[in-house]
Amino acid sequence: MDLIANLGLGFSVALHPWNLFYCFAGVLLGTVIGVLPGLGPLATVAMLLPLTFGLDPVASLIMLAGIYYGSQYGGSTTAILVNLPGESASAVTTIDGYQMALKGRAGPALAAAALSSFFAGTVATVLIAVVARPLTALALSFGPAEYFSLMVVGLISSIALASGSILKAVAMICLGLLLGLTGTDIYTGAPRFTYGQLELYDGLDFVALAVGIYGIGEILRNLESGDAGAKTIAKVTNLFPTRDDLRRIVKPVLRGTGIGSLLGVLPGGGALLSSFVAYNVEKKTSRNSAEFGKGAIEGVAAPEAANNAGAQTSFIPMLALGIPSNVLMALMIGAMIMQGIVPGPNVVISNPDLFWGLIASMWIGNAMLVMLNLPLIGLWVSLLRIPYTILFPAIVAFCCIGVYSVNNSAFAVYLVTISGLVGYLLIKLECEPAPFVLGFILGPMLEEHLRRAMLISGGDVTVFVTRPISAGLLAIAALTLIIVSRPSVQKQREEVFVEEEG
Repeated sequence: MDLIANLGLGFSVALHPWNLFYCFAGVLLGTVIGVLPGLGPLATVAMLLPLTFGLDPVASLIMLAGIYYGSQYGGSTTAILVNLPGESASAVTTIDGYQMALKGRAGPALAAAALSSFFAGTVATVLIAVVARPLTALALSFGPAEYFSLMVVGLISSIALASGSILKAVAMICLGLLLGLTGTDIYTGAPRFTYGQLELYDGLDFVALAVGIYGIGEILRNLESGDAGAKTIAKVTNLFPTRDDLRRIVKPVLRGTGIGSLLGVLPGGGALLSSFVAYNVEKKTSRNSAEFGKGAIEGVAAPEAANNAGAQTSFIPMLALGIPSNVLMALMIGAMIMQGIVPGPNVVISNPDLFWGLIASMWIGNAMLVMLNLPLIGLWVSLLRIPYTILFPAIVAFCCIGVYSVNNSAFAVYLVTISGLVGYLLIKLECEPAPFVLGFILGPMLEEHLRRAMLISGGDVTVFVTRPISAGLLAIAALTLIIVSRPSVQKQREEVFVEEEG
């Protein structure tokens, strides 16, 4: 009964006219940036963070969440029509989706992608509603020592977010931790790493840092590589799948939804890993495995269901524990902090309207996405013809205006410029910025809980291993580090990195 009452609260919040508007704006933007190659949800959410500063916290998170799961829908459009994934999680969809388009079956491929995404998104949202609250109740028993250990697990797990060298990933975490300490000491009030700059007394602006690294850095990479160049667009005729198509996608959608729901919760999982695993599982188990790579509709339905389920269940650790399972969830936590909300299990008690309103908005957003993606396919095809050289100046101008408007500070624009160059340099050095951003966000929380635990225990460091939950979390962190450091795992990670770069 509590779940029904909580969902009733959530829908009453999500159905507020302004929240409906921002939900629609989020899924619409998500679809657009999913369709347009060269942007992606990560860069877009980073660039839109300044815009959400003046919004109600519930509305801002509903919009940012809509951008994330909406991009999973839109990314399949370019993957099928142009053989170019508009979003990284849709890369697998190109394998069979484009082959179907070449055979004149672009319509059924697009319909299969949309229907699979809707079903998976709906199931994943139910899972969030059922699982998030019990996890939150468990986390409420945590003290400073447990929170410190939980932050360590989050930081160690963030190594899984980076595909290349483990050493580079650890270096990025350390750099993020150091920069996260910039500002005024929370206990003594002494300035740290400020170098006499008054603008740094409150710490580095997370919004400017994220916009620079993911927005400007990604633009520079795209301009250099030419990834967003024009390609031939397949013709779309009939959108309706046949009865045989529907029969063939039922089991792949169910399996893809299950895989995505599980992997989305795990650190480093999310949409990208879910889609790859679902495709490989389907290729091995399907009775039509010989058609894979030649236009099998199962090869579209399974990864699309998995990436949407993975995208939405990645909200579970963020909402319940305040720990991001991927870098986009880290940006969501940054948005919460920017709104004055302390992420963690207390959110469900202190901000139940935000917690349940966000969950309810996902159902509404998924329904909106089905209505947006199929009837407006002609509009998305037209967007694909816009040259990237026309888009990027407008994006840069939007970034600079957005970060300036947060605090009316020119220093934020300088920080965006510097962090954009740093982001581009990290790409060139094959150092992924995801662990850096997670270190930057979790660093201050890690320090706070460490010092609080030490104060309560009177300086006894054994408090972290004598408390059972804390010791268990540290053991998980150590086991994760050992597994990721194994030569076979490291080699596989480096191969994935090479494939993504290629």
